[in-house]
Formats: sequence, structure tokens, C-alpha cells
Amino acid sequence: MRIIPAIDIIDGKCVRLSKGDYNTKKVYNENPLEIAKQYEAHGIEHLHLVDLDGAKASHIVNHKVLETIATKTNLKIDFGGGLKTDEDLHIAFESGAKQITGGSIAVKKPEVFESWLTKYGSDKIILGADANNEKIAISGWLEESDEELIPFVQNYMTKGVSYVICTDIAKDGMLQGPSFDLYKKMIAECNTKPSQSENESTLKLIASGGISKFDELPKLAEIGCEGTIIGKAIYENKISLKQLENFIINK
Repeated sequence: MRIIPAIDIIDGKCVRLSKGDYNTKKVYNENPLEIAKQYEAHGIEHLHLVDLDGAKASHIVNHKVLETIATKTNLKIDFGGGLKTDEDLHIAFESGAKQITGGSIAVKKPEVFESWLTKYGSDKIILGADANNEKIAISGWLEESDEELIPFVQNYMTKGVSYVICTDIAKDGMLQGPSFDLYKKMIAECNTKPSQSENESTLKLIASGGISKFDELPKLAEIGCEGTIIGKAIYENKISLKQLENFIINK
């Protein structure tokens, strides 16, 4: 299971929110590159970079932060937040993103999201399936849609999606543990459908939200999560970078 620390950006600074609420913003570092270099120094290879300004503005905003981290570290960055147009994607990939995450766009403009899958391939495009009570939430979690989480993911798997980041919003930033049962259910239901078509992919589920202690990581790996995104638990010293380094070495 890949360890993927998260850096969320507002005004070029590292922040964390609770349950996606911008009013709960807490600045952890003025310099995202400094944090990224710390991760790399502990053997971490992946980074989840979220442009929260972009999520609010509905277009890419913090691409300079992406470019700085991409050029000054070897981290493989997946980038999300407000990516709505082909131009946004072009800027993200030009700025050094290895993958991008599309969430709201996959709900509101599925034809655009599907065109990205066709153009860039499923290794480059991650489906952001953020949920509240198993309903998809969009627009930086400011809106709840009518889409049911599991059928939504299953539908996109028939179109070639394999990487899916699922955040249970009720858990995000709360340090109360991840949604083990939800992830178990998703992996079971999305990977064992009898009607699975030949071009349908296997779900590579990336767990996100609520990670609060190191012991949760082996449990997520056992369930079958392909990766896990860790945010506040690192900043609040609930999980040390040394623990993550040892997990990566010993896996």
C-alpha cells in the first residue's frame, strides 16, 4: 500500500480543514516545499497536492506551488482542486503533476471527465469520489449530489477508471479513524460484479480522511486499499515520519 501524504494549499501555504469547512482553516507551514522535502527525506515517494483555492474558484490557482515541488523534489504528485477544463489539465501536467484528480467535474460534466480518460489514460486520471452518507459530495464539499457512491464508482470503472480516492467527509480532519467498513464494502462490490465487462478495470482504492494513528495503516492494507492519504495526523504528530519510513521499508 502506497503512503501518500497530503498538502492542502490556500494562499500558497500548507493548511488543513476539518470536514472540508474553509472556516476551520489552520495554517501548518508557510512553505509547502519545506514540508515536501521532509517527506522525501523519509523515503516517501508520493504526494497528494490539493489546490483548495482552485476548488473554490473552479479553475487551477496554485500551479506555481505544484511546479516548485515537482522541480525541486522527486515526489510523484497527484494534483486536484478545481480542475474543470482541458486547459486546467494542460497547466497541471505541464507544471509537473504525474496524475490529476477530478471530482466535481465527473459528476457535473461526465463527458469532459471521460474525454480526459481517453486522452491521458487511466494511469493519469484519478476519480475523486468524496462522500457524505454514501452520497457523492462536490465543489470542495460545499454541495451534496444525488449520486450514490458505489454505483457512481462502478459506472466509471466501466469507462476505464481504476484509481479512486474516496474521502468520507464525516471523518476528514477529525482524527477519529478511517471508514474501514465503507472501504471494505467498496472493494467487495466494485471488484466482484458478475457483469464485469472485459474492458472494466480493477478498483485501486486510495483511502482518505480520518487517519489518526499508525495502527490503522496495516488494517487499510489488509482490506486491500492501494494507497492511503494522510494529512492532519502527520501535522499533529499522531503519526511520525519515522513510522512511515519504517512502514515503507518493511512492506
